Amino acid sequence: MPAVPTQTAHYSLLTVEMPGHQPLNAGVLLEDPLTHRLWVRLRRDWDQIAPVEAEVLSVLEGDLSAKAEEMGADTLLKHLEDTLSNTIRISDRREVMVESCERALARLYRQHVQATVHEFVTHLPRYSLQAAAGKFLENQEVTAEGWEEAPADLKLTPEMFVARIVGRSMEPKIPDGSLCVFRRGVAGSRQGRLVLVEYLGGGANDRYTVKRYRSEKLQREDGTWAHERIILEPLNPEFEEWELDPEEERFRIIAEFVRVLD
Repeated sequence: MPAVPTQTAHYSLLTVEMPGHQPLNAGVLLEDPLTHRLWVRLRRDWDQIAPVEAEVLSVLEGDLSAKAEEMGADTLLKHLEDTLSNTIRISDRREVMVESCERALARLYRQHVQATVHEFVTHLPRYSLQAAAGKFLENQEVTAEGWEEAPADLKLTPEMFVARIVGRSMEPKIPDGSLCVFRRGVAGSRQGRLVLVEYLGGGANDRYTVKRYRSEKLQREDGTWAHERIILEPLNPEFEEWELDPEEERFRIIAEFVRVLD
């Protein structure tokens, strides 16, 4: 298996301390040493933890990102380290190995920030793949294992959920071990989309997979169309595609892949 390139980066935690309350982690600032970009992710539940200052704090993430572009990540961090105190504070920089700054930021945020859960507004339910199949294919009552905060730019719906995918067949788009967002049902054609598939009769460890869906159709004499071939394609060239028999009901499409969380 080829080695995934990593690099050393540094991150800081931003904390807030309201009068009469213990300090809370408010977000993560991650400095990319190669591009000198500052990756910023702050919590969004200011109305819950700091209602009086919520309007000001809600624009802090954008303000920090803009200042980092103008001043440079290192200069801004030094400025914050020298000037922040009282309500908003910044920790000392900590070293971390990263493969992707975007994924590392999401991972660090999940580790250090516990934001207020607003179901299907800021957070999505996390299921095991087996539970997701039961809930969305068999309409079983399934309890979420937990709730994961989604990126602010993702509009959430009750059809969405989060699950962890193990395997290298969809690398580099979906790294092994990724926590991913899926959407139940595939509106319109499945052609070319990445789908979460359940293999009926497969073992516990290889029953579920994500693949790119491709089909070839033929027109019957009565004018209707039928699948002639259904192919599940990996993105990683080290893996082989699967060709399905349209007459066999051994595979079920659970959901459509939306994006990687971390």
